[in-house]
Amino acid sequence: MSQIITTGWTVLDASHQALRDVVGKVEEDAWTRPTPCANWTVAQVLQHAVGDQLAYASFLTGSPLPTWDPFAPSGTLTELPAAFLKTALDASAAAWAAVEEGVDVPTPLPQGTMPAQRGVGACALDAAIHAWDIAMATDQPSPLTNDLAKPLMEVALAIVEPLRTYGAYAAALPSEAGNDDTATLLRYLGRRPTWA
Repeated sequence: MSQIITTGWTVLDASHQALRDVVGKVEEDAWTRPTPCANWTVAQVLQHAVGDQLAYASFLTGSPLPTWDPFAPSGTLTELPAAFLKTALDASAAAWAAVEEGVDVPTPLPQGTMPAQRGVGACALDAAIHAWDIAMATDQPSPLTNDLAKPLMEVALAIVEPLRTYGAYAAALPSEAGNDDTATLLRYLGRRPTWA
């Protein structure tokens, strides 16, 4: 088993692991299934998530940007999904491992530079929510826990509203009585917790 690069940022390590675990369990015939991301298949969500992780690494280190548009993924996977994802997670993790708390960092988001804790949270949010998208589309248990959703909600409240105008997130869904932290996060990001 190849070594997993950790960052020292708990929320990002947990989010990367969630995405890694979910992608590793997708059946070969499930990559064309629809997902909670409207009009995108499982393969397209993976391409988007990989592209976003590479983009964060690029902005932090100057490494190459993805060679495709993460917001227009083709849905055609040209290499094994786990290896495709590993390249991106390794690059992202290595980049964030070199970032210390209390500094400002460049990000690929329209907001640009932001405090490191918010930037790493944004990167984690992207990985975790797309792990959930893939899990729901492929009949896997949710990889989101309340312990992970709570810090992700804090960053979501700080960054998501401007991103909705770019189509990065759907409109928030109304909250419902009895929602836990995970359901609250999903609804804020425009996702139905009971999607199937």
